[in-house]
Amino acid sequence: MASSSGPLNEELQCSICLDVFSDPVTTPCGHNFCRICLNKCWTNTQTCFCPLCKEKYSKRPDLKINTTLREVVQHFKDKLNLEEPEVFCDFCDERKQKAVKSCLTCQSSYCETHLEPHHRVPRLKKHKLINAVENLEDYICQKHQRPLDLFCRDDQTYVCLFCTEGEHRTHNTVPIEEESQEKKIQVFQTQTDVQQMIQNRMKKIQEIQHSVELRKRNTEEEKSSSAELFTDLIRSIERCQSELLKMMEEQQKAAEKQAEDLIKELQQEITDLKKRNTELEQISHTDDHLHLLQMYSSLCSRPHTKNWTEISIDSDVDVFPLHRALTQLKKTHKTLNEKLCQTGLDWAQKFAVDVTLDPDTANPSLILSDDGKQVSHGDFKQDVPENPKRFDTICVLAKEGFSSGRFYYEVQVKEKTQWSLGVARESVKRKGTLEDNEPEDGLCFQMVLNDQSEFIVFDNLSVTFPHTKTPEKVGVFVDYEEGLVSFYDVDSRSHIYSFTGQTFTDKLYPYFNPFDNDEGKNSLIISPVSSN
Repeated sequence: MASSSGPLNEELQCSICLDVFSDPVTTPCGHNFCRICLNKCWTNTQTCFCPLCKEKYSKRPDLKINTTLREVVQHFKDKLNLEEPEVFCDFCDERKQKAVKSCLTCQSSYCETHLEPHHRVPRLKKHKLINAVENLEDYICQKHQRPLDLFCRDDQTYVCLFCTEGEHRTHNTVPIEEESQEKKIQVFQTQTDVQQMIQNRMKKIQEIQHSVELRKRNTEEEKSSSAELFTDLIRSIERCQSELLKMMEEQQKAAEKQAEDLIKELQQEITDLKKRNTELEQISHTDDHLHLLQMYSSLCSRPHTKNWTEISIDSDVDVFPLHRALTQLKKTHKTLNEKLCQTGLDWAQKFAVDVTLDPDTANPSLILSDDGKQVSHGDFKQDVPENPKRFDTICVLAKEGFSSGRFYYEVQVKEKTQWSLGVARESVKRKGTLEDNEPEDGLCFQMVLNDQSEFIVFDNLSVTFPHTKTPEKVGVFVDYEEGLVSFYDVDSRSHIYSFTGQTFTDKLYPYFNPFDNDEGKNSLIISPVSSN
C-alpha cells in the first residue's frame, strides 16, 4: 500500500502494512487489520491465526468491515488533511521518484527502490531511518555531522553521540525516542484536558440556551398574566402598565444579549480549543521526534480561557413583587407607583458602575480621600494647580464619563443637611456659578437637599417638592439613549424624581457637591452597590 505521510495515530494503523486502516476488519481476538492485508496473510494457508497475537482459529473467521472504525479513520484523514511537501529520492537519475525514507547516517533520502540496500546489507541495516523529510540538516548535529538521536535534559537540547563525549559528558542524556515518548504522554494528557474543556463549553452553551428559552417562556407567561390583571385597572394607571411591560422586555433583551455574548465567547474558545486539539492530535502521533519537542512547550501550556463554572443565565423572572404590586394597584394608584419603583431600582442597580472622583475638577475648597470615594468641604482653599477642568463652584465630577448605555451609582448622604447630586454634561461651564449657566453651557441634572423639609431638582428649570423622610443613601440612574435621569432613596427602595425626554449628545459625568462644612458632617461617600 502507498505509504502515508504525516503523523499517524497508532490506534488507527494496521500492524501489517503500517499504514492507516483501509476497510478495517476485526478478528475474534479483538485486533484490527486492513481487509486486504489480512486476506493476504491467510492466502494459501490452512490454519488462520491473528498476525499480532498469534491466536489460532479452528475455522476461518467470517470477517466484516468495522464500519465504526472506518468512519473514525475517515474522520482522522479528513481532519488532518495531510498536505506535506513531497520529498524526492536523491539517487534517481531520470524521473525522480518520491522518497519514502531519509537516512540520518547517509544524510540522504531514498525511494523504495534505492532504499532496498538498507534493508539487505548488514552495515546499512544499522543506519537510522526516518520518514522522508526535506530539512535533513535539522536532524544532524552541525558540529559533528552525526544524527541528533539523543536529548540532553540538563540543557533541554538535542545532541549526537559525540556531544556526550564532550561538553555534555556529565549531563543527563536519553535517547530522543524516550524523551519524545514522555512528552507524547503529556501531549495526550493535555489533549484530553482540551477535549474536556471543549465538551464543558458546549454543555455550557446548551445550558445558556436552555436558560434563555426558559426565561423567555416565563417572561411571555408573566406578560400575559400581567396584561390580564391590568385590564381591570382604571385609566390612570395604564402608563404604569406600559412601563412595566417595557421593563420586562428590556430585562429579557438584556438576558438574551448577555447569553448571545457568552455564547459567542464560548464558541470562540471552542474554535481556539479545537484548533489546539487538532495541533495536539497531529503532534501526538508524529514520528518526527525533533518537531514534537520543538512544539511541546507552546502546545502543552494550558490555554488562556475563562472559568465558566459559576457563569449562568438566570432563567427565572422575579414575579412575586410584581403580583403583589398588581394586587395593590386595584386599591390605590400610590401603592402601584411604589411597587413599580421598587422593581425599577432593582433593575437600575444591575447597571452599577465603579465611580471615582476626579481631583482635576474639584473646587480648591474640597478635600478628596486618597481612594477617590469621599469628598468634603475644607475650612480654606488648598493650593492646587490651575486646570481648565476645575470648577469655581463647590463641586467635583467623577473621572468616568459615559456617552451611551445605562449607568447607576449610589452615594451615602447620612446626617447631612445639605447636598447636591446628579450628572453634568461634559460641556458644563466650569468657571462662574452653575446658576449662571445657559442651556448651551452644558447643564447639570441634579437633586439638591435644601434643608430637612424639601428637595430641589433642576436642569434649566427648578422644581421644589416636600418630603417626609430624608434619605441616607441616594441612587442615581441614567439611561443615555432614553434621555432619563432618575433618583432613588436606596434604603426605602422608593423613587424620588426623574428627568425624562432629555437629549444627550456629549459625555455625562457623575456630579457631587457636599456644600459647606457642617460641624464635620459634610462628607459625600460613594458606596458600593449591593442590590437586594
